[in-house]
Amino acid sequence: MIKDINSIQDFQVAQRFMRYVQIDTESDPNSTTFPSTEKQKNLSRILVEELQQLGITDAELDEFGYVYATIPSNSDKQVPVICFCSHVDTSPDCSGSGVKPIMHADYHGQDIELPDDPSVVIRFVEHPDLKNQLGNDIITASGTTLLGADDKAGVAEIMDAARLLMANPGIKHGTIKILFTPDEEIGRGVNYVNLDKLGARFAYTMDGEKAGTIEDETFSADGVRIVINGVSVHPGFAKGKMQSALKVAAGIVAELPQDRLSPETTSKKEGFIHPNHIQGGVDRAEIDLIIRDHQTTNLSKHEQELREVVEQVVDRFPGVTYEFIVKEQYRNMKEVLDQHPQIMEIGLEAIRRVGLTPERRSIRGGTDGSRLSFMGLPCPNVFAGGHAFHGKMEWVSRQDMEKAVLTILHVANIWEEQA
Repeated sequence: MIKDINSIQDFQVAQRFMRYVQIDTESDPNSTTFPSTEKQKNLSRILVEELQQLGITDAELDEFGYVYATIPSNSDKQVPVICFCSHVDTSPDCSGSGVKPIMHADYHGQDIELPDDPSVVIRFVEHPDLKNQLGNDIITASGTTLLGADDKAGVAEIMDAARLLMANPGIKHGTIKILFTPDEEIGRGVNYVNLDKLGARFAYTMDGEKAGTIEDETFSADGVRIVINGVSVHPGFAKGKMQSALKVAAGIVAELPQDRLSPETTSKKEGFIHPNHIQGGVDRAEIDLIIRDHQTTNLSKHEQELREVVEQVVDRFPGVTYEFIVKEQYRNMKEVLDQHPQIMEIGLEAIRRVGLTPERRSIRGGTDGSRLSFMGLPCPNVFAGGHAFHGKMEWVSRQDMEKAVLTILHVANIWEEQA
């Protein structure tokens, strides 16, 4: 029976992680199904089976691809029910098919050349956190795919923490809920989550980056679709008549600010307008953009500036009309989390107890926790240890994943301790 959480040595998280990443779970933004790819359930079925083998009898996979499970309380106290959450899908930005994980043991600061494509090199000078990994074991892919640390590192960490909690009743905790979601990478991760079934009061996503970090602030986000209606005429008879919607769309993109308000010119808490898809022809064209800012009130300002650009360009093309469609995507979870300071206080204390210096961060993006927070489940984001997400240079260290497992155990224990 373990009472000193930090004395735990029998981790299985790296082995679990290296098994999970070999299962292709890439999501598809162009799909109209949920989950967007049926193959995501291949991993989820394995997770359910493994949870059941741990003695978690209610583990289940629902029709939408969500995994729900409960670790029963072993405390006599009335402890708030908390949830740990990660997503099973990987980004469509880089192939997740045929991932071959490699463990580079006892890292000593060298550049890491990936064998299946020697041109892909994880260089020490380009990855600042490698300086904190000397002597650790670094896991990468082989050079032709992403690794999948986003977020199979989080999945493996929750699974290993569940194993340790079930095996060690000396670690006191309240009721713990587990949630694995699909389609987080394409912004649909919690579209059909059943919070009544989940039954948690507070949650933590294990989906962050550097060891020791916990994030309570995200962008607020809107999507904008601009539909351009042109004037289509046979090109042989088009003089003075045709107005190409595609040319109008190209003009709008070209008129966006070049030296500010874009992802490539902003950092920290600066917002941006980012066109990420354009399609069409003479008669009709569409531009999809994402609008981001840490201050929710700034979204309408950015959208107004974008609308002014659209109007100025459209005015140069007689007969052309446009539609400007705004869709809310998610909001800055800090607006919710600030109302429940205990969640962050316990997260920070758990990281301290692991022996790390906690770092409170903002995310230039969003997580499932952003939407869950506004759905009534306040949910900050805890480190999972991965780096260089969504590309062939993605990496994670075994030791950082083990620290994340310990952090989960401490979070669960501190909630019981403070109840």
